[in-house]
Amino acid sequence: MKYTKPALSFHAQATLLISRGMMVENPMELENYLQQVNYYRLSGYWFNLKIIDPFTGAENFKPGTTFQMIRDRYEFDRRLRLLLMDAIERIEIAVFRTRMVEIHSTQYGPFGYADHKNFNPKFPRDCLIKLLDEIEEDEKRSSEEFITRYRSKYTSESYLPLWMAAELMSFGQLLTLYRNLHLKIKQHISHQFNLYPMVLDSWLLTLNYIRNSCAHHARLWNRPLPLPLLLPDKKHDSRWYAPVQIYCSG
Repeated sequence: MKYTKPALSFHAQATLLISRGMMVENPMELENYLQQVNYYRLSGYWFNLKIIDPFTGAENFKPGTTFQMIRDRYEFDRRLRLLLMDAIERIEIAVFRTRMVEIHSTQYGPFGYADHKNFNPKFPRDCLIKLLDEIEEDEKRSSEEFITRYRSKYTSESYLPLWMAAELMSFGQLLTLYRNLHLKIKQHISHQFNLYPMVLDSWLLTLNYIRNSCAHHARLWNRPLPLPLLLPDKKHDSRWYAPVQIYCSG
C-alpha cells in the first residue's frame, strides 16, 4: 500500500480540522498555532477525541471537541516535561554523579572504572571497552577547562578519574555503569534512598526513558511506559499503599 496523503499548507490543515468538527472561535488563531506546533505533533493530543466511521474510514471529532481543549493538553504536557527534567537532573546528580562515583572510586580507585573486574561478571567486556571509547571521544570533543588542566599536568594517564569522566557522560552511559556494578555497591547506593536495588533499578530505567522523551520533546501525556515499574513492598514501606493502593504495569 502506497502513502498517498498530500502535504497541506497551514491554512489547509486548519480548514481540515474545522471540517471534521473541531470547534474553533477564531480560525486564524488555530492556523497560527499550527505554525508553532506542527499538525502531526499536535495530533497526539486529539487522537482519543476522534470518531472513525467503520465503513467509510472517515474521521471526525467527537461532539464538543474544541481547539482550546487540544491546546490545553499540549501546554500541560510541555510544562510536565519541564518539571520532570528538573527533577531528573537532581536524581541523576545525586545517584550517578555523586553516590555512585564516591563509592566506586573510594573502593577501586579513581581509574577503577576502566577495569572489567570491578564490575558484575555478567557485564560484557566489549561493552565496557565501547563505553570507554565513547568517553575518550567525548573528552576529545570537550572544551572543558578541567580536562585541559588535568591533561597538561598528568600526561602519563590514559583515563580521566571517574569523578571527571562522569561529568562528560550521558544519563544513558551512567546508567550502563550503574546497572553493571557489583551487587554490594548497588545495595549500598539503593539503601541510602531506603530502597531495594531492584526497585531503584526499575525507577532509573524508567527515568532514562522519560528523560529521552523529554529531550526530544515527545509526548508524555496519556502515554504508557514501556518498562515495568516496581514499588517497595508494603511491609518495607507502607507509604506507597496509603491512602490508596498504587498499581504499576509495564
